[in-house]
Amino acid sequence: MSEDFEKKLQQKLRGICPADVKSMEAAKAHWKTVGKPLNSLGKLEDAVVRMAGIRRTPDYTIRKKGLVIMCADNGVVAEGVTQTGQEVTAIVAENFTRRATSVCLMAEIAGVDLFPVDIGMAVDVPAVTKAEYKVMSGTKDMLREPAMTREQAAQAVLTGLHMAKKLAGQGYDLLATGEMGIGNTTTSSAVASVLLEREADEVTGRGAGLSSEGLRRKIDVIRRSIRLHRPDREDVLDVLSKVGGLDIAGLAGVFLGGALHHIPVIIDGFISSVAALCAVKLCSSAADCMIPSHKPGEPAGWMVLKDLGLSPFIDCNMSLGEGSGAVAAIPLLEMGLAVYREMSTFDEINVEQYEELK
Repeated sequence: MSEDFEKKLQQKLRGICPADVKSMEAAKAHWKTVGKPLNSLGKLEDAVVRMAGIRRTPDYTIRKKGLVIMCADNGVVAEGVTQTGQEVTAIVAENFTRRATSVCLMAEIAGVDLFPVDIGMAVDVPAVTKAEYKVMSGTKDMLREPAMTREQAAQAVLTGLHMAKKLAGQGYDLLATGEMGIGNTTTSSAVASVLLEREADEVTGRGAGLSSEGLRRKIDVIRRSIRLHRPDREDVLDVLSKVGGLDIAGLAGVFLGGALHHIPVIIDGFISSVAALCAVKLCSSAADCMIPSHKPGEPAGWMVLKDLGLSPFIDCNMSLGEGSGAVAAIPLLEMGLAVYREMSTFDEINVEQYEELK
């Protein structure tokens, strides 16, 4: 089975191509004609151009927006690396369907539809759990054994790819990424430590409010887990299977699926950015489909974005997760696109066009 999942994944990856340069150049040229000072919307102009390359046309709109929230549990919670227990994952996952979480309210204002996915929760939630998406009921304790098998890691990535394909088929033009899973800052820090070649203490933060003693324990667990399993940083599936999480793998698949189906995908916080890094390590062209949102609160968040060559739009000291930062950035993107598409040109307002001076 592992061979089958890997083969399917490799076939999908071969279909991903870089952003369309001609569309990006056309978008840049149009920005110069818009009746305002050149480059005055800064990163928002860059984002519009980037999305033109992803959509493969300078004339595009954002009609439907979706947030994919990968929900999964992590066996490493048994090592005391979190303030709360695994039961919280299922509770919050169910609340996604009840308009009872922070991101639900934020998404409602931004006009974003929510799609929580049980890719690996320890407890099924009838309103969320679907057999075709669930890889396993939580990962193993990575301090004692690999978090999952290689085939399960590949299956999780394919699940994310499938979600992106499904939403593309339903007419979604923009996807945001989110996650829910107690213990996932531990797994994300472990993956970041390996892929960025950084020591555990450099990339590990307090997560959802650990004490100083708890942080030291968390760093020690990550360091010992990496030492035990010796994941190969050149092999993302190896890293994910040994010290990763199903939510990370699933989100990596969403980024890959966005690239495959020409849909921009917004990075949320630390866990989401680590998933984006995994996607790029699997297929470098996938980097073109990614849109940053905010500066993650965890120590390695900025390191990961820098490695991806991305700079966030907002810095609100957010560390909530669930896709909240990605959703918060969507109105900004829509504002930039509205100016790009609807504002009069210099010719239309009979004003001499600005020139780029050196």
